[in-house]
Amino acid sequence: MREFPVITDPTFKKTKYNTIDKFWLSLIRDERDLPFVYLTLKITLIMIPLGILLYLPFIQGWLWWAIALLYFYFNNFVFKGPFGLMLHCTSHRPWFNKEYNWANYYLPWIVGPFFGQTPETYATHHLGMHHRENNLEEDKSSTMNYQRDDMKDFLKYFLDFFFFGAFRTSRYFHQKKRFKLRNRIIRGELTFIALCVGLFFVNWLATLWVFVIPFILSRLVMMMGNWAQHSFLDKNDPGNLYSNSITCVNTKYNHKCWNDGYHISHHIRPSLHWTMHPDHLHNNLPEYEKNQALVFEGIDFLGVWINLMKKNYKKLADHLVNINGMFTSEKEAILIMKSRTEKV
Repeated sequence: MREFPVITDPTFKKTKYNTIDKFWLSLIRDERDLPFVYLTLKITLIMIPLGILLYLPFIQGWLWWAIALLYFYFNNFVFKGPFGLMLHCTSHRPWFNKEYNWANYYLPWIVGPFFGQTPETYATHHLGMHHRENNLEEDKSSTMNYQRDDMKDFLKYFLDFFFFGAFRTSRYFHQKKRFKLRNRIIRGELTFIALCVGLFFVNWLATLWVFVIPFILSRLVMMMGNWAQHSFLDKNDPGNLYSNSITCVNTKYNHKCWNDGYHISHHIRPSLHWTMHPDHLHNNLPEYEKNQALVFEGIDFLGVWINLMKKNYKKLADHLVNINGMFTSEKEAILIMKSRTEKV
């Protein structure tokens, strides 16, 4: 186990802005979100043209496959994480000013489908249900009913969400009489399906690479992430925000994906700006200690997921931060982690 470290994850630092920066700052609500503008421009100028090229009839043979592999690489290894978590941040905190509110639809409706994100369904599910239900019984993506260090249970969880998640989320909103959110889920899913079916008749292979494969991989990655974030639950108090989530600090992932590793503080304050999570952790250490909250250093959610699937609790304990000596020994910490992965 580790002592509480010096946090190196990104926070906001005021800098001098050039003329281009100032133009974009006049359009967005929060200067701390300026990096989102430049990431969106990169994606727009790289991903969308590459995707379009795969549909052009004069792109054939080895050139087509070269572009397809380049598209796959940029989609999954360069931009998928940063885009997904930018979509997450801008779902919680719309980034364009009210007079430019139409621009807030650019990510979910134009860019999102290239990453397999069906329009608006992510934000609707995440804000309208997941945060509201907090991974408890009515959360249709809850991990509670699964053994969370078992690969078979993860596959059940993933396949259930992949095939029935949209339907169950829509039914949830219908039962809650939140019809606007229900309609957003249905509209987003059906629009994406119609897009893929229509383009399938134009060029089935391009549609497979540009939209279908990213869709499958996005849903897999999101479920792996949610599983890792909510793998550890105190069965006596499964709604406890400090013990039903985890936090990962000092990782490359946090620098690349807007401090997404701070999942405990994200559930405590869902609209907290991504640059403020390290300070929130520092300022609330007594509560983390009191609830024996699980904070890991130097390992991200993927690493947590892999070690859970391998039942490698020793490795997890090596990265576990022992806040103010809240665990008396590594053995105690491992017993607590194991108890929190049991079915509730």
